Amino acid sequence: MRARRGSAVMAAALVFAAIGGHPEAAAAQAFAAGAGHGSPKHAPTGLVGQARGLDATQGGAQLASHGTVVNYSGSGHVTKLPRVKASAFVIADARTGQVLAARDPHGWYRPASTLKMLTAISLIPALKPDATTVASHEAATTEPNDVGLKAGRHYRISDLFRALLTISANDAAVALAQATGSLSRGIALMNAEAHRLQARDTVARDPNGLDARGQHTSAYDEALIARRALALPAFLGYDQTKNALFEIKPRHRVGLYNQNLMLTRYPGDIGGKIGWTEAAGATYVGMARRHHQTLIVTLLHCPPGTEFTYATRLLNWGFAVDGHIKPVGTLVGPRKPAPKHAAPTPHSTTKPPARRQPVANGGLSVGPGTVAVGFLVLAGLLFAGFVLHSRRSAARSRQGRA
Repeated sequence: MRARRGSAVMAAALVFAAIGGHPEAAAAQAFAAGAGHGSPKHAPTGLVGQARGLDATQGGAQLASHGTVVNYSGSGHVTKLPRVKASAFVIADARTGQVLAARDPHGWYRPASTLKMLTAISLIPALKPDATTVASHEAATTEPNDVGLKAGRHYRISDLFRALLTISANDAAVALAQATGSLSRGIALMNAEAHRLQARDTVARDPNGLDARGQHTSAYDEALIARRALALPAFLGYDQTKNALFEIKPRHRVGLYNQNLMLTRYPGDIGGKIGWTEAAGATYVGMARRHHQTLIVTLLHCPPGTEFTYATRLLNWGFAVDGHIKPVGTLVGPRKPAPKHAAPTPHSTTKPPARRQPVANGGLSVGPGTVAVGFLVLAGLLFAGFVLHSRRSAARSRQGRA
């Protein structure tokens, strides 16, 4: 398995030399070419399922379509939607939530490494960035596309998030999930966050996006996840890192070069995540801002190496038509938190008050207080009688002695 990592490094080095020494491009091109991910074979459709019922119309009735949906204005010239070779996509306005165009938005597809965006937004609030975690054997042996964690060594949480979002480190994803207490707990937090965001098409089975049975997402859900990521400054800080150093062990550091080439090539790009597996094809989530407009683009199952081209086309189109066409749907907001139950009042009790029992004479009732008073009166009478009796006995005794 380690030989595969060596092949990936060699592939990156060759591409690096071929494209003039640009480290970010070398990393991304090696990744897109399948270094450490198997051959770049492209599956026919990549579809693994389809939303049903109300889930299929999440965000609007038009979004139930399995084809391309876009509403052109009846008057004036509007730029036509560009040609995009992807099984599913969404282009949406992050601020308004308006979906400008989509293709099979609720189709279920494999996410590949774009799932790491859900990993990040779920675990960033749960883990302290300055804390450390010990890499397990499971994390250290996770392949492919790893940063090279060593079992038993401590790693800073913030460094792991940076490796996760820049070079798509699969071992860092496992280590972060396990830092919550266990791998299963980390994945549970991911699914809980997807539920909170109303990303109903998304099921996570692992924290890194490697193909797993039952794991899927949709272009619509990935837009919801990206919208949440935009609201997390910590996420953007990690995701926008262009290059950094990661300490594997003392005096041994490796370079991290962001695989999202859009950061340096697309004006206004503010983050995103690429992914690729043999079954998923190329996947991409991108975010860009121009003139107070912030757009989100998601692509699922497109030919490897084309994701940046199609993302650029959709973003350019989105900036040109945003506000000039009727949206085909909306990005729904997160679920509202359940209302908190009011605290019990000082007069409330967990036991019902004692019932007053009726008595025979005139319908009077006797409660606990009345009984207590009765006992006190009875005790007083008995004590007074005892004192009176004692005095009389003492008087008779004195008369007898006289």
